[in-house]
Order: sequence, then structure tokens, then C-alpha cells
Amino acid sequence: MKKAILFPGQGSQFVGMGRDLTDAIPECKALFEKANDVLGYDMAAICFDGPEDELKKSHNTQPAIFTVSAAVFEALKLKKPELTFDFAAGHSLGEWGALYAAGVISFEDTLRVLKARGEYIQAACDANPGGMLAVIGLDGEPLEKIAAETGVTLANINSPGQTVLSGTADAIEKAAEACKAAGAKRALPLPVAGAFHSPLMQPAAEKMAALLVDIEFSAPVIPVLSNVTGAPHESVEAIRANMVAQITGSVRWVECMQYLAAQGVTEGVECGPGKVLAGLMKRIDKSVSITNIGALSDFEV
Repeated sequence: MKKAILFPGQGSQFVGMGRDLTDAIPECKALFEKANDVLGYDMAAICFDGPEDELKKSHNTQPAIFTVSAAVFEALKLKKPELTFDFAAGHSLGEWGALYAAGVISFEDTLRVLKARGEYIQAACDANPGGMLAVIGLDGEPLEKIAAETGVTLANINSPGQTVLSGTADAIEKAAEACKAAGAKRALPLPVAGAFHSPLMQPAAEKMAALLVDIEFSAPVIPVLSNVTGAPHESVEAIRANMVAQITGSVRWVECMQYLAAQGVTEGVECGPGKVLAGLMKRIDKSVSITNIGALSDFEV
């Protein structure tokens, strides 16, 4: 019986996340204190007390979700030391959590990368305005054709029947009309800062490439799935290249989860805030059972 550990991405955050872990587990509290030192501001206070508008800013959200996920991972090792994993994966920024859990990158360096990643992405959003569109009930060739015709990108291929498109405001508007005309159940603009996982994020990718040159990566102790390929990273050099490509490339989450199922994974743990990934897996492959652990009470189940 093979198991995978999964890490959520942006959108899973909520005010108050991680507080119970830091109150009860000294090792988790120490992680948040270390995060505050690395980032140079009280990130723990933003996690625990908000305000929500501050937590939603990418340069805060990304290190915050990672730190909570890392705290859950630490608690998991302490409370369930017998639990081991065969694969790791994460959705968008969550892939950095997977790399951390697999021993590829240190906690401190992950925080530095994610703070910069959030800043780079926000700057790209400001320079190249755009948006995202959640499409429900339309897949495959019809959606790919609409993307090609309207100039949008398939940003997040989350589950059968759920794909997020990304592009300029004009392209998103055209894509929404085309998707509805093609029979989509819904085509909903998302309240996001810009066109994530699209060519509009190229300035952020270029800055990330320069940053990662000086970040130390080690070989993973378990395979980590790449968002951009849907399969494990093949080398340390591939990790560096893929994590740059991820900023402009599609999140191939369906392919990642199908890969796990094909490798015999039957159980997984969603490690961090929210239950988004567990919900997606139910629509991708019901033979894989995902348990969410994001709070102290989840260890008592």
C-alpha cells in the first residue's frame, strides 16, 4: 500500500490557520518564530489574526501557507512517526512544500523563495494585467480549441470538469462567452490579482530563474511530482528548471494524481490548510483516499 503527501496552494489560506499547532506543539511554535526571523516581519500574527486582506496578498499568502503546511508536517512526524510516504506533490506554490518535505530545500530557503515568488508574481500582475476564469463542465479538445482561439492559457487542470483559464481581461471575457456557448455549466471569473500560470507571468519567471541559481537543492528522498510535467522531477537540475517553468506553465494536477494512482498509491495526506486537494481527488480517482490534516484536532480522528 503506497502513500503520498500533498501540499495545498494559494486559495487555501484562512485567518487563524496554524494557531492551535503553535499553542500545543513547541516544535511548531519554533517554526513560526524562525519564519518571522527569516521574513523580517510577524508573519505568525498575519496567519493567526489577519486581517484577511493582508493575508491574501501573495507575498504574505505564499510563505504563510508553506509555514502552516511545514508545521503540520512537523506535527505529523512527531505524532505519527510510523507514517512514511512514497511520493510527494503540491499544487502550484504547494510544490515548494513537497520539495521541502522531500529534503530538497531547507525551510529557510523555501521561505525566501516564496516571499520573492509572491513579490515577483505581484509585480508581473501589475505590469501585465489579466485575470482567471474557472470553467466547470467543459474539458479536452473543446476547451483547448477555445483557449487557442481566444488567446487564454489552460492554467490549472484541476479535475475532470474543472479547469482554470488565464489571460488578459479581454481574452478572459471572450473565453467566458465561448465556453458558455460550447456548453460549459459555468464560466466564473476568479477574484485574483492577475493571470497566474500564463505567459503574462514571464517577468516573474525570469526573476525566479536568477534567484534559484544561488539556492541549494539536494536530491529528493522520495519522488516529487512536477506540476509542469505531471511526472516526477528527474534530477536536481530538472527541479530548478521546472520550478521556473511552473510560473508560466499549466498546473497539470489531473496528470499528477493519475500518475500516483497508476503507481499504486491508495492513500494520501493533504498536509496544510483547507481540503481542496482531497475534494479534487474524489473527482479524479476515487480509488485514492485523501485525508486532510490541517489542525491539531485532525490528529485525534
